[in-house]
Amino acid sequence: MATIYDVARLAGVSPATVSRVFNGTTVTPENERVVRDAAARLEFVPNRTARTLRRRNSDIIALVIPDIENPYFTALARGVEDEARAAGYSVVLCNTDGDVTRESDYLEVAVSEHMAGVIIAAASDQSDLSPLLSRQKAVVAVDRVPHGAAIDAVTIDNAVGAELATRLLVERGYERIACIAGPDDVETSVARISGWRDALSRAGLRADHDLLEHADYRVEGGSAAMARLLGRTDPPDAVFVANNLMSVGALRVLRDAGIHPPEIGVASFGALPFSTSAPTGVSMVSLPARELGASAARMLLARIRGDRQAPRTLVLEATAID
Repeated sequence: MATIYDVARLAGVSPATVSRVFNGTTVTPENERVVRDAAARLEFVPNRTARTLRRRNSDIIALVIPDIENPYFTALARGVEDEARAAGYSVVLCNTDGDVTRESDYLEVAVSEHMAGVIIAAASDQSDLSPLLSRQKAVVAVDRVPHGAAIDAVTIDNAVGAELATRLLVERGYERIACIAGPDDVETSVARISGWRDALSRAGLRADHDLLEHADYRVEGGSAAMARLLGRTDPPDAVFVANNLMSVGALRVLRDAGIHPPEIGVASFGALPFSTSAPTGVSMVSLPARELGASAARMLLARIRGDRQAPRTLVLEATAID
């Protein structure tokens, strides 16, 4: 079995440099490359248990997300994993189903297992990160940030993206535009509602409160909300749907009712899942989910390696698909 000394000889560096590479300490890019190449050729496997005892942290990152069935979070997870693996870390995926109790359980596990850090898309605006922060654990919020959490974050400009999606409907001539939003206690939902209202206001149109429906960011929630809108005596002529899965549900209800865009306009915040055939006339904004995850991982890895600068937030932009 190869040792760090074998790797050091093949790479032409000191054993200390090999140790620094696999302990996550900063080295030059060239040294990291030659060490990892040598380790791969020798099939060198670091002793995880010994490293954890020595460093008091494992080389495992927890990724805590609310819905793994949503392709948006699947792409986000891929971005995290790509960056983590390149740096010698493994990723444990924790799916909360938007349940803050389950989320809390996962955070306690991350602490008890001495995980190196946590990337979290919070289940709620009130999610409690104190188990991590009180132990000075590296943590980065992604997609959404719990209220009052002074931590690094990578988000999407939700208000601007929602305004862009709604404006696509306005430009097609729709005037009575409804909004199917997420839960009212989730930051992303509040911001997307704000963008919907801003787009209508700038167009001189009214954001009718009766045309605002809250749902659960899932297919079934979008279906139920669309059914309620169609059941009104004065239904909308278009709808902005605040995530991709709810858009699938809304489109199913329209299809079952024999209504097809552009008869009613539909704009989706997020591209529809690849398994869904988007009807003609559906507008979408595309979200940089994979880059969101990759950026969050880079931030987390910097913190794990000793970055002590003030918390910062990186905001990525959505783009129109019309």
